[in-house]
Amino acid sequence: MSVELKRSISTIAALLGAAIFAASCGPDDAKPEQALAIVASDPALKWGPCPELFPAGCEIAVLHGDPSKANADVFLRVPSHYEIPAHWHSSAERMVLVAGELQLTYKGQPASTLVAGNYAYGPAKLAHKASCLSAGACTLFIAFEAPVDAHTFEGSFE
Repeated sequence: MSVELKRSISTIAALLGAAIFAASCGPDDAKPEQALAIVASDPALKWGPCPELFPAGCEIAVLHGDPSKANADVFLRVPSHYEIPAHWHSSAERMVLVAGELQLTYKGQPASTLVAGNYAYGPAKLAHKASCLSAGACTLFIAFEAPVDAHTFEGSFE
């Protein structure tokens, strides 16, 4: 084998090794993910409207992740005596009521009344509805496993 061919093979091998190393070092390797601690009353939170199926007054603030991708966390806030209409999500949801008193009803199950600090779990595609019972707003922390969506449910809760 000629010296020139050996150098070419060495160069290709070095470039290939560098490319494999670079591919294994994603952006997360360059900058580690930062820890978060967020207060629901933080004025810096960016609140936006809920999906269109919810009446005006419902707001969402993204806490972590991208709602169009898996594993997003949000705060959902509704005013006093607000009715969250019957709907379902493609994702399971894990919830903790942060403020207020919220009556939550899942299809085929009795209603549960949550107070601040209570946890609720909703399986994917199970229809549910809720009512903010308190004199003040209800704020709910929700962790979604799949991208965030909401679909109208028109059936019976019996």
